[in-house]
Amino acid sequence: MKKSLLTLFALMLALSLALAGCSSGGDSSKGGDDDKVDPNNVMIYGRGGDSVALDPAVVTDGESFIVTEQIYEPLVNYGKDNTDIVPGLAKKWEISEDGLTYTFELEEDVKFHDGEKFNADAVVKNFDRWAQSKDGEKFAYYGSMFGGFEGDEGHVIKDVKAEGDYKVVITLNKPQAPFLKNVAMSPFAIASPKSLDGDKLSKEPVGTGPFKFKSWKPNDTIVLEKNADYWVKDMPKLDGVTFKVIKDNSSRLNALTKGEIDLMDALNPSDMKKVSDNSKLQLFERPSMNVGYLGFNVEKAPFDKKEVRQAISHLIDKQAIIDNFYEGTAEPAKNPMPPSIAGYNDEIQDREYDEAKAKELLKSVGMEKGFTMDLWAMPVARPYMPNGQKVAEAIQAKLAKVNIKANIVTFEWGTYLEKVQKGEAPMFMLGWTGDNGDADNFLYTLLDKDTIDSNNYARYANEDVHKLLVEAQTTADEAKREELYKQAQVIIHEDAPWVPLVHSKPQLAGASKIKGFVPHPTGSQSFADVSFE
Repeated sequence: MKKSLLTLFALMLALSLALAGCSSGGDSSKGGDDDKVDPNNVMIYGRGGDSVALDPAVVTDGESFIVTEQIYEPLVNYGKDNTDIVPGLAKKWEISEDGLTYTFELEEDVKFHDGEKFNADAVVKNFDRWAQSKDGEKFAYYGSMFGGFEGDEGHVIKDVKAEGDYKVVITLNKPQAPFLKNVAMSPFAIASPKSLDGDKLSKEPVGTGPFKFKSWKPNDTIVLEKNADYWVKDMPKLDGVTFKVIKDNSSRLNALTKGEIDLMDALNPSDMKKVSDNSKLQLFERPSMNVGYLGFNVEKAPFDKKEVRQAISHLIDKQAIIDNFYEGTAEPAKNPMPPSIAGYNDEIQDREYDEAKAKELLKSVGMEKGFTMDLWAMPVARPYMPNGQKVAEAIQAKLAKVNIKANIVTFEWGTYLEKVQKGEAPMFMLGWTGDNGDADNFLYTLLDKDTIDSNNYARYANEDVHKLLVEAQTTADEAKREELYKQAQVIIHEDAPWVPLVHSKPQLAGASKIKGFVPHPTGSQSFADVSFE
């Protein structure tokens, strides 16, 4: 009898523990185990859309990177409020005189969230995964930042080798001026080798970062908890971070005001005064390093004619868009990169709003009667576009003045990005927040022929532009690089694969108790040293 009772007790205890273990799939916005996590020390971040995936190597969107920045880390990092290169998982590095060899000395005593040791072999396996994939759609950033994949003619990286446990040597086929800035980007953070098989990382991320993945309820919450074994002393300061989807900007602010969330992005510029007048809240302004644009698929008629693209460029009233939707937190864009980036060509004259000029250009290609088309509008608020639907409606009204009927189309965010990347959209709204502060990250990444199946959604290809951009990549002389980028912008302006719309100053709002949060110009940053007062 006693044995039976003991057996029964053991079974009940096992069942209780098993049920407790299921809590990671729960919906609690605070997350964590009650005995480990102080719910009052968990920051809730409100945002307009969900992440596409949590494997940083396979995504291109900021909603994914803002989460993966907490979970993973790259070899080198950017400065807290700039794109200067500072140590990351590599504590120091040396560059050979010819610019072809980078030797990284790694931090020791670092562990992945699954308990595996971080070492040189882990770095090699991650780079091999990206380079050997041959999947331009899956690893879009790798292909666009490093000239393709292993075996491709333009591939920048020759090999990545481990020399002992904590030294990695990366040899290049040709110099790449922004190589370290590229390596510091979110997509090239290092994941646990045990998690690299298949698509496991997309839903079960495993890195070395300050926070560990706990749960994901799609289109609702992603819960991260403190990495108690984090290798940086006295960090993280929060017990966890929860990312909460609240699609409407005003509803997000309402949640912040009520104390339901602690920090929010994509604040309506018109709501800035509500925040500044509330002593319990504070405003944050992210440094401007972005562009919002209207893109044309240059492979689809009638946008395969540059005269049509130029005509539409003359129908976009940028200042009216800024006045109506940005409240002074943006400036008109005339180039595909912002003025803050070295190599910006300020001598280019923007196409002014001019209906007569637009009609003249359309007539020159026999389209004076107009046409019907689909205009794809972003479904979520982004730093460079607070309200994509409203901006699309403003563009729609102007196009109608020359008998261009634009049907506004949209999809769920992940689907929208996937379809645009595949070339399904004839004309679309998107934008870009710079990853590393280099002109290469705008012009080559977004508008070079090599990146058509990755981040070049316009599918624009110009051989002269390509030659200029590749030369700029391999030139160490910064003054010469800047001149090459200026020349490329002249050609791109003439070809008009985009209508650059705005460079914005993204606004965020948070509770007054938040300390140590510094919005980074790249659009995402670690919350390791953020705390509550």
